[in-house]
Parts: sequence; structure tokens; C-alpha cells
Amino acid sequence: MIIDCHGHYTTAPASLQAFRERQIACNCDAHQLARLTLPNISDDEIRESLEGAQLKLQRERGTDLTIFSPRASAMAHHIGDEAVSLQWSRLCNDLIGRVVELYPENFVGVCQLPQSPGVPAAHSVAELERCVTELGFIGCNLNPDPSGGHWTAPPLTDRHWYPLYEKMVELDVPAMVHVSASCNPAFHATGAHYINADTTAFMQFIQGDLFKDFPTLRMIIPHGGGAVPYHWGRYRGLAQDMKRPPLSELVMNNVFFDTCVYHQPGIDLLLKVIPAKNILFGSEMVGAVRGVDPESGQYYDDTKRYIEASAIPDADKTAIFEGNAKTVFPRLAKRLAAA
Repeated sequence: MIIDCHGHYTTAPASLQAFRERQIACNCDAHQLARLTLPNISDDEIRESLEGAQLKLQRERGTDLTIFSPRASAMAHHIGDEAVSLQWSRLCNDLIGRVVELYPENFVGVCQLPQSPGVPAAHSVAELERCVTELGFIGCNLNPDPSGGHWTAPPLTDRHWYPLYEKMVELDVPAMVHVSASCNPAFHATGAHYINADTTAFMQFIQGDLFKDFPTLRMIIPHGGGAVPYHWGRYRGLAQDMKRPPLSELVMNNVFFDTCVYHQPGIDLLLKVIPAKNILFGSEMVGAVRGVDPESGQYYDDTKRYIEASAIPDADKTAIFEGNAKTVFPRLAKRLAAA
């Protein structure tokens, strides 16, 4: 089985974005927000949005199941206030729930959290619990920078985040550390802000003792871990200089990387540097990079073919394509076993 750990609903019906624009126009006025009419999206519209995109590519590329969440760049936690974020998150999560209901063999849900700058992380706990216990979701996306590129939030190792981690441990669900849109012109959203965040998250984990406090907490760093595999010696050396334990003890029982790296040399480096047990197959297809590589004639985000072409043992490929996802997402394993 080929399990893609990183998919976003980037092709949602246009009426979803139209609602978002009306919501933003309310300018955080509680009365106007309450009077907003939610978009009336039919099952046929959902099917149409997927059949020519994610489902088509699943079939063409030979993948089986996508762990699916709302569009990352559209989370935009820096827009509006806490009420705006909650309303938007619930709507987006409910839509993912409907996708999973329509295509239970193709998708399983991961939720967007209703984060806002300056708002306690504890306020996201209720929506996480709702999505897991009521919608059957198996994880969440955690934005380490709700400010949208200005980095005003505490490090991920700070106790600010602990109420959320406590609920994640209780529910036995992981988080993918995934920022959203950048409102800072210095950081291109997908080319700089995303990769900055991936790299920053890993360094924060090195500096703190988060996994001593939460030994079963699991974090996925997407996009191949940002710059981390390329600079692995730097992070080993920094940990050593700071008198921290080796990375294998400090973080690598709890931190995982996906394969959203869009060329063969990058994947080969990831597979050489990071242990196979810490890598999950991911493509983020119909996402940040949608074009065809003129050098290969293949889509950049068809990451399955990079792994298949790599020199790692077949057992490692099986773990990356399937086994590791079941370990990191225990609720997924239970769902598949029940099915």
C-alpha cells in the first residue's frame, strides 16, 4: 500500500474562497460573522473538484491513500481574530470530513487548528478533539508561526504549546509542523517561509527538552525537513557544542520527515542522511510545485518515482511507503485494520 502523508485540498470549490472573502470583509465584527451564510457545496461539486486532480493523480501515479487536510496557505492564521479563525477552521475541517465520507478508500482526514497570534494554544484543543473524536481524523497541522512570517509565537518547546501537546498525546495523534501564508514580503510563502519553518522547527527541538516531557509526542517536519538533511553535520555539531545528547537520542524517536523534495538528488540525500524509520512518503501533489520538469519530462511532485529509483533496500521503501505512516499515525493503522 502506498500512503501519501501530505495532501491538501488545494482544489476545493470556488464557493469556499468566496465565503472566505466575505468573512474577511466582516472585519472581525461578531454580529456580521454570525450572520454569514455558509457555502452550500454539493457532493457533486466535491467530486468534480477531486476527480480531475487528486484522484486522477492517485490513479496515474499508483498511490492508494492520501492523508488529507485543508489548504495550508489558506489557513492564514494572521487574518482576523480568534473567532474568525475558529469559524474558518471548522468550515474547512468539515469539508475535509465530507471528502473522506465520499472517498473513504482514498482519503483520511487531518485537521486545521484555529490558531491566532497571541491566543493561547490551549484554545485549539477543542477543535482538535472534535475532529478526532467526531470526524475520525488522525492528526493535525500545527502552525509554529500564526503571525504569517513575523515569528511572534514562542518556540515549539515552550510551555505555551503544552496544553495542545497534552491533548495530542491523549488522543494519540501526531502533528505536521506546517506554516501558512506569509504576509512578510521578505519571505516567499512556499519557496522561503515553508522551508524556513521546517528548518526552524528542527532547531527548536534540539534546543529544548520537549520530548523528555512528552516521550510519545510525534512531529512530522514536511518538505524533506527543509535544510536539515543538507546541513546534518551542522545540527549534530550544534547539539554537541550545546552539550545536548546525540540527535538520535534527542529528537529522532519523535521527529519524522516527509519526501516532498522535488528532484532525485535531493531525495537521494534525504535517504542517505536520515534513517529510513524517520521518513514518510509524501508528495503534496497539486500543491506548491505543479509543473513538469523539462529535464525529466515528469511532474516535479511525483515523488513516488524518486523513491522507487533510489538505491535503498526494498524493505526501507516499504517502510517509507506504508509502514512508517502506520506507526506515526496509530489511528490510521486501526482504521485500515478495521477495514
